[in-house]
Amino acid sequence: MALVFIWHLFDEGENRRWRPINGDLRINEAIRTREVRVVNTDGEQLGILPIKEALRIAAEKDLDLVEVAPTAKPPVCKIMAYGKYRYEQSKREREARKRQKIVELKEIRLTPKIEAHDFQVKVKAAAKFLKEGDKVKVSVRFRGREIVHNELGRSLLLQLYEAVKDQATLEREPKIEGRNMVMILSAKT
Repeated sequence: MALVFIWHLFDEGENRRWRPINGDLRINEAIRTREVRVVNTDGEQLGILPIKEALRIAAEKDLDLVEVAPTAKPPVCKIMAYGKYRYEQSKREREARKRQKIVELKEIRLTPKIEAHDFQVKVKAAAKFLKEGDKVKVSVRFRGREIVHNELGRSLLLQLYEAVKDQATLEREPKIEGRNMVMILSAKT
């Protein structure tokens, strides 16, 4: 979510200060309706008031008037400390992103003439990726006339799947795409 800041002057008598306005919520003088339903900081409804009266009440408490439901008739505004609200909201978003696991697609490439030890190294790499929770795209690249013997590639891919069967589920069967044969594995949940 891109945060767009528009700065405006909030006049509190002698205390003049600049406040940012979020692109999503309108605050204070940016609210363009004649009447608003006002909710206090405690959640108590103050009723439907003219905008000037609502702004005066918010200024007396040294807080902001924030439009929380602009589509309601009349719009609902809440008296709150807008800076503190934005800080807490960004903190919640950061926590949500921290707990989120992003699944990546890792790729392992093989050739039909792969040696046994090299194949075992590829199996270990696939097992490691699956243990981390990532998806694994295993592809066999055919060069020249090797494409004629695509059954070798299919058996190689199925052999790799059998080696990691306890950690993986076969998401996509081996399938030819151009000069490659591709199979996708995902971690078991």
